Amino acid sequence: MRIYDFLRNSARNYPDRIAVVCREQRLTYRRLDWLSDLVAEGLIAKGVKKGDRVGLFLDNSCEYISAYFGILKAGAVVVGLNSQYVARELEVLLNDCSPKIIITDSKHSAAAGEALKSCCYPAQLWIMDNALTAEDDVIQRAGLLESDPCADDDLAVIIYTSGTTGKPKGVMLSHSNISANADSIIEYLQLTPQDRIMVILPFYYSYGMSLLTTHIKVGAAMVIDNRFLYPNTVLESMVKEEVTGFAGVPSHYNILIKKSALREFILPKLRYVTQAGGAMAVAMIKEFREILPDVKFYVMYGQTEAAARLSYLDPLYLPEKIGSVGKAIPGVKLDVLDENNLPVDVGEIGEIAARGENIMLGYWKAPEETARVLRDQWLFTGDLARKDEDGFIYIVSRKKEMIKSGANRISPLEIEDVVCQMAEVVECAAVGVPDEILGEMIRLYVVLNGKKITEREIMIHCRNNLAGYKQPKEIRFVDGLPKTSTGKICRLSLSGTNN
Repeated sequence: MRIYDFLRNSARNYPDRIAVVCREQRLTYRRLDWLSDLVAEGLIAKGVKKGDRVGLFLDNSCEYISAYFGILKAGAVVVGLNSQYVARELEVLLNDCSPKIIITDSKHSAAAGEALKSCCYPAQLWIMDNALTAEDDVIQRAGLLESDPCADDDLAVIIYTSGTTGKPKGVMLSHSNISANADSIIEYLQLTPQDRIMVILPFYYSYGMSLLTTHIKVGAAMVIDNRFLYPNTVLESMVKEEVTGFAGVPSHYNILIKKSALREFILPKLRYVTQAGGAMAVAMIKEFREILPDVKFYVMYGQTEAAARLSYLDPLYLPEKIGSVGKAIPGVKLDVLDENNLPVDVGEIGEIAARGENIMLGYWKAPEETARVLRDQWLFTGDLARKDEDGFIYIVSRKKEMIKSGANRISPLEIEDVVCQMAEVVECAAVGVPDEILGEMIRLYVVLNGKKITEREIMIHCRNNLAGYKQPKEIRFVDGLPKTSTGKICRLSLSGTNN
């Protein structure tokens, strides 16, 4: 199925149902479908043809969603651009994907315009400030849309990875990649048209895009709130809009637990929450579940290269399998393989590999990188893991984040999980830094919640809970940890600093 069919079908089946809530703005499915037609007509009139890339440089909004589906209806390819990028960062991506048009707004137009000055490929700017004021008679006059401009296997979206280790890579996803993943997520989350998801994750991020595609496909509603710097405001919105679902990365849950009034809010409609975007400390999961014991907590794992999702831990198994990322989602085959691409034994460490219709077409203009991760019909994720006797997967570390100290390979996640059990700790990051004797020693960066705690107290806690070779040799207190725009901790950035 083509992605634009998600919207067309829901507009036909639920024309007057609310599709998007964004502060005071509300769009029905009928209106959203019409607005995206208008965008498609405008793109075609500006010379966009099938397969052309169109950059989307906007914050989450009604305009973003209208433009997203409009680009696809025109037969073009959506390139979601990080709306926090400055001109220099944006220029790198634009030179890579060569978009025909960049859709932006007044807030972001200066950065986009500055980036275009240095680009080797000319592109037009389309400033779209308010989709709700469009004139209704434009569509009837134009009549440029084709009913089916794309095939299922055509390229639909390019999502750039966060690029914490170098130049971002453009992940190419087809209509069928995204459709297959959406079907799986809808199935295991049991989404219905009655669901209403609170969206704080950016749509240019694969996790955020999965919220967009799944909820539009099932005919549910999205409540967009870009004010998570003020978490109580978002919680108030969740109550007011009777939100049934919430999605976040570990740092979002840290903030909700330790820097909001979550314990004082009553969220009677909240049915489930999902967590992905990196490992979340076991202590943090337990604390969240103590606060909201009746809310289903889905731990999930995935990659942009898999159109978002590869595995999930059913909430029924969370108490006995906490720390696991569960098993493969419907329609995906997951295994943990050794260096010979053979399944490892129970308890042994190998690399997670995946097969399924959701696996990417490859990296944009990077055949060597594509060949490195797509081998023998598997996507090799670069994540090291083990399986237990019941087939549940436990991630040990990213290959490139594993700390090698002496003869030991040490997972930073285990150290962080232990330290986050301390009530004074908001979050922390363990990294390996060069050491003349051991090769790498463990340095721990710690963010506190305002309560005083000493380096010695943390060392004693680690001594009581970790083997000697896993204990940090240095502890540094910091006000915050470097993160990607999607909330993941940049351990590699920390390992290269002397601060």
